[in-house]
Amino acid sequence: MIARLFLLFALFTAALPAYAAGGIVTAADPRAAEAGREMLRAGGSATDAAMAIMLALSVVEPQSSGIGGGGLLVHHDGRTGAIATVDGREAAPAAATPDRFMQDGRPMPFASAFPGGKSVGVPGNIRLMAEAHRQWGRLPWAKLFEPAIRLAEGGYKVTPRMSQFAGYVAPLWKDFPGIAAIYARDDGKAPPVGTLIRNPALAKLLRDVAAGGPDAFYGGRNGQAIVDAVSKAPVNPVPLTLADLAAYRAKERPALCGAYRGYRVCGMGPPSSGTTTILQMLGMLERFDMAALGKDSPEAWHLIGEAMQLAYADRDTWLGDTDFVSVPLQGLIDRDYLARRSALIAPDHARGTYEPGVPPGAEPRTAAVSGEVSGTTHFVAVDGDGDVVTMTSTVEGPFGSQLVASGMVLNNELTDFTFAPEKDGAPVANRVEPGKRPLSSMSPTIVYGPDGKVVLAIGSAGGKRIIMHVMKALVGVLDWKLPAADAIALPNIFFGGGALQVEQGSALDAMRPALARFGQPVVAADLPSKLNAIERIGDGWRGAADPRSEGVVLAE
Repeated sequence: MIARLFLLFALFTAALPAYAAGGIVTAADPRAAEAGREMLRAGGSATDAAMAIMLALSVVEPQSSGIGGGGLLVHHDGRTGAIATVDGREAAPAAATPDRFMQDGRPMPFASAFPGGKSVGVPGNIRLMAEAHRQWGRLPWAKLFEPAIRLAEGGYKVTPRMSQFAGYVAPLWKDFPGIAAIYARDDGKAPPVGTLIRNPALAKLLRDVAAGGPDAFYGGRNGQAIVDAVSKAPVNPVPLTLADLAAYRAKERPALCGAYRGYRVCGMGPPSSGTTTILQMLGMLERFDMAALGKDSPEAWHLIGEAMQLAYADRDTWLGDTDFVSVPLQGLIDRDYLARRSALIAPDHARGTYEPGVPPGAEPRTAAVSGEVSGTTHFVAVDGDGDVVTMTSTVEGPFGSQLVASGMVLNNELTDFTFAPEKDGAPVANRVEPGKRPLSSMSPTIVYGPDGKVVLAIGSAGGKRIIMHVMKALVGVLDWKLPAADAIALPNIFFGGGALQVEQGSALDAMRPALARFGQPVVAADLPSKLNAIERIGDGWRGAADPRSEGVVLAE
């Protein structure tokens, strides 16, 4: 009963948008959002607030994100209008060869690959944080750690979502005493809602990095703890060295932008596939009058489904880490190319087969699907000067690799690589290679209006579905003129097994017979999401959090 009341309260408060004339934050956990607001009230920038949120989530949302993983950040400068992105995606260590996830000549089952050392990439969030703070931070570095340290030392209570995710993986914890010691009950089971969790080892790590900077994370006793956790893992131990950690750098990369109905939609380029795939879908839909069709039209959702499946076919073929493979990035969002892809969409029937195209500048390549799972978190912050930060952070699956080092959960991001390094005799773009960053669906996004001002900052959790969660919200705001909160609440849609998947119990579920008449099987599926957004309202801002999540919006 207590768990149900907590969840109902969280859903109710998450659905309430907040307005602010000054700063505002939105995050997937109320305690992390409060950490961001604390920084704004102390005179911090949007970056300071976002980094405090990221650190706090490392404590209270270990099932989804943290400093043992990585993230992607998009920043808008409220004074100059400049947009920048920072890539803190995890990297494969030097020992990670293309056959890392092959076994007896075949790809390993995912369930065998993700637990333990083999799946762990070099964490990127602390280097990302240092780069972002160097450029846009105002408060002292150490101050950003204060809320997270308080939570780790004083303790926090398990939420319904954390308990649920722990339940998925707790059976594995008998082989992982480190994580069991922090989160499991005495009988080894997942902690129930309301359990008080203290993590003094993580608090010590946070204090070390607050005092010593990133080098205290990637070197010394904390760096060695990461090395030992991976190389001496009870399951799938593999080499990881201090040299791997020392070599890691967060990378500032050019923002990727495209036009849609007078708006400018911007986000991350590779190793993220998010913005590229979103811009492809928007480009394919632009010839259709989505506004006239409206959110209650089966045809509108049919068109979204067709564009989705064509864009994902391109995603799985052409996208990867541009430091290692040639990606025809501009060709994929070329307007003429997208017009040809759009011509494949019929408004009255499903195509049925969805092959990748050949964009301008593409080299021969074969498609191969990667295996992201639906973990991750997203948060957005705006300060009084109009700086905007939208960031997605992740450890990949529930509790990542199930390994901990210095109290932090280590990611399983390397399972985002395509396990088979070749297909049809050709190398796969997203295969494992030393130093490479796996393809991601994280989609932190900023939208500019025709006047050049930010109108929306958004992102989501959800594995490969992240792209579609953000996409449907963008159509909701830009085409259907919905408030961000209502756009986020729109039904989720995806695909798989030759069928269109629609969110169980939603308006799309009720629309299944009408959608099926377009000629593609339609099934109801559990498609949870965890969107957070901030939109401009006049001279101020209004935030929104997914009603499916425990997220909240807090005004400064």
